[in-house]
Amino acid sequence: MRVYLVRHGKAKPVEEDRNCGLTDKGHDEVARVAEFLAQQRITVSLIQHSGKARAEETAHIFGSYLRSTAGPCHTTGLAQEDNPSDTADFLNVYTDDILIVGHLPHLERLTSLLLTGSTDKRMVRFANATVVCLQKEDDGTWSLIWAVCPELLQSRVRLAA
Repeated sequence: MRVYLVRHGKAKPVEEDRNCGLTDKGHDEVARVAEFLAQQRITVSLIQHSGKARAEETAHIFGSYLRSTAGPCHTTGLAQEDNPSDTADFLNVYTDDILIVGHLPHLERLTSLLLTGSTDKRMVRFANATVVCLQKEDDGTWSLIWAVCPELLQSRVRLAA
């Protein structure tokens, strides 16, 4: 089972948009990463998001590129300061591939908890629109498989041109 942890795209400041939706650049970066995942033929059974505008928009962009059994849905427990143990408990019993769109510091703490058993170790830095793929092994342990960020894909395109 794989989990794809995604930090939402770059959001507008609250002074510009009280809901903090995605900026044009944030939308474009998320779409670039989602398109890359689609090219890898990644499918998921479920796409979850925190319910905040920037996470919901990000989830819907991924949903438009990836095949999934269930479209993007709001799930409690994915906000910035929520306890990552609740999400980890769910992931430890869930068996299908899933994509979760969230926020900092929750995503970093969740990644640390799954990989090390502690929320206090920063294992991965999540820039906006970054995807981290973790895999649950048969024995229940988690491994980091790969990570991709918009800057990496931008460099890849420039090299190919």
